[in-house]
This record gives sequence, structure tokens and C-alpha cells, in this order.
Amino acid sequence: MSDPVLTFTDRGIYCPAGDFFVDPWRPVDRALITHGHADHARAGHSRYLATEAAGPVMRYRLGEIDLDTIRYGERRRIGGANVSFHPAGHIPGSAQIRIEVGGEVWVVSGDYKTEADGFCEDFEPVMCHSFISECTFGLPVFTWESQASVAAEINDWWARNAAEGRASILGAYSLGKAQRLLALVDEGIGPILTHGAVEGTNGILRAQGYRLPETRQVLPDTDAKSFAGPLVLAPPSALGTPWARRFGASSSAFASGWMRLRGVRRRRSGDRGFVMSDHADWNGLIGAIRETGAENIYVTHGYTDIFAKWLNSEGWNAQVVPTEFGTDEDDDVVTDAA
Repeated sequence: MSDPVLTFTDRGIYCPAGDFFVDPWRPVDRALITHGHADHARAGHSRYLATEAAGPVMRYRLGEIDLDTIRYGERRRIGGANVSFHPAGHIPGSAQIRIEVGGEVWVVSGDYKTEADGFCEDFEPVMCHSFISECTFGLPVFTWESQASVAAEINDWWARNAAEGRASILGAYSLGKAQRLLALVDEGIGPILTHGAVEGTNGILRAQGYRLPETRQVLPDTDAKSFAGPLVLAPPSALGTPWARRFGASSSAFASGWMRLRGVRRRRSGDRGFVMSDHADWNGLIGAIRETGAENIYVTHGYTDIFAKWLNSEGWNAQVVPTEFGTDEDDDVVTDAA
């Protein structure tokens, strides 16, 4: 019997035919990377392969690495496997990785979002026999309002604060979420200031041609109170700290899918919670899985047991795959990681 296209090991998802791993969490010789978030793109691998759009951020975060890049849709032969990268809609440069061996096709989703956001590359369904899917928000309670509706809420909140002489401090993950928000807000309301973690990523993406409004990084010598009614973008870990208090009168908020849960909103001391995620909601997950045409579904990092049980009840062959992936939303909103 031939080896399966992919196996699940203590170092990560492995392709025997190509002798490579996808998003491994322990050092390996060759790593194919879906996107630049720290739980998927880790240091220590000998060789990396990622999309052209993901490459600059990975170098910025990981330093000098042996990184090869690939265009979306480009086919590449690695050992006995044919691979290609396809847009995942999660953050700029994010990809699903299609792996074909002997006519059998598997797809590793990484993290994905099916709603087009007008900023990063739109999600692209990929037909396959077996699909490895995240399910970060794999419960029916997680459904997202339209992006336009949430953007209007954020702009109204900022405009009211500005009219009343307050800064609006918005917590959002520094790679992906912060830039998506920047592309949505009405820059005519007032100045936009950024934490260094956000501005560093802004610079990388601007150099690649992603359009972002004018922003100003808050430096140690910045007179934060001199700006009238600014919007301030920062990692949630910076909120409630001396860095945030330097703005004086302010209102703070979080933008995350976790804001759908009342308990999370209560535990956070912010004034507002905006429900916006760079992951698929319940309907997005199911729709994406249907569009693959896959019979075998492997679910990981999220509400795995519940989601797999539901998929099996609907006729799929679903099972849980333990991994060491986290979620960017968990890191910044629930545990306050920097």
C-alpha cells in the first residue's frame, strides 16, 4: 500500500512523497507555509516556501531565512508531489496549499475567510478529495455581520468620540486585522495613529502595493494629547497600559470574532466590542467545505469535536486532527499576547 498523501506527525503535517511539511511547529528541513502568523510561520526551519505576497512579512518577522516564493496558482513539483498555493482570504499573502500525489488531491487550508474584504486576496475554493480545515469559530453562534455594517459602527464610534474630545483606541492584531481596519475606516474623521507593532507591518505591506491611509507612529517623544480626536490602532496587549493612557481622555474597543461572546466582552474592560474576524464564521466554514467537494474532512484548531460531530451527521467523513496551531484572535484578544 502506498503512503497517504499527508500524514500527521509530532512535528506537523507531512507529505512523504515530497518530503516536506506544511506549517510545522518543530524545526524541519523543508516547510511550506500558509501565511505569516506566528503559529504557522515559525523560526528554525532549514528551507521555507510561501507565496510572493507572504514573503516580505515572513522575512520581517523571522529575519534571515532561506525563503523561496511562489505565485498563486503556480504548479511546482517537489519530489513526487505537485503543489500549488491558492488564496485563503485570511490576511495578505495567505494561502491554502493544494498537494497532489498520484491523482489524489489534498488541500491544507491554513486559516481562511470566505468573505471578500477588499484588501487581501479573495478566498478561492479548491476542489479536492481530502480537506484539512481550521474551525476556529466552528459553532453556530459565530456568524458575522457584513463588513460594511461593522465598518459603519466603527466609524460612528470614532466620530462620536472625536466630537466629544476623546481618542478612540482600537485593539486589533498587528498583522492582518489592523491593516484591514485601516483600509475600512473613514480617514476624514481625524488623524490615525499607530503602535510600533502595527506600523512596522504597515510599512512592509505598503512597499508591496497594498493601499493604506496615512498613519503616524506613536514614538516615545510623541505628544499624544496634541492630536484632536485620533483613531489609535494598537495590539490589544497595549490597551490599559501606560502607552495607552498617554492619550488622556479616550474610549477603547476591540475588533474580534470573540466579541460575539458576551463573556469575553465582559472580561475585557474596553468600552466597545466590534465583531469582525479574519476567520470564516460557521456558515463560511460549511460553505467552503461544500465547495471543495471533499469526502474526507480533517478539522483542527478550534471547536474541533463539536464541528466534526456535526459534519459526520451531515454525511461527511470527518475527524479531528490535533495540532499545535493557535489562533491570532486567541493570542491578541483572549490571552493578551503581544
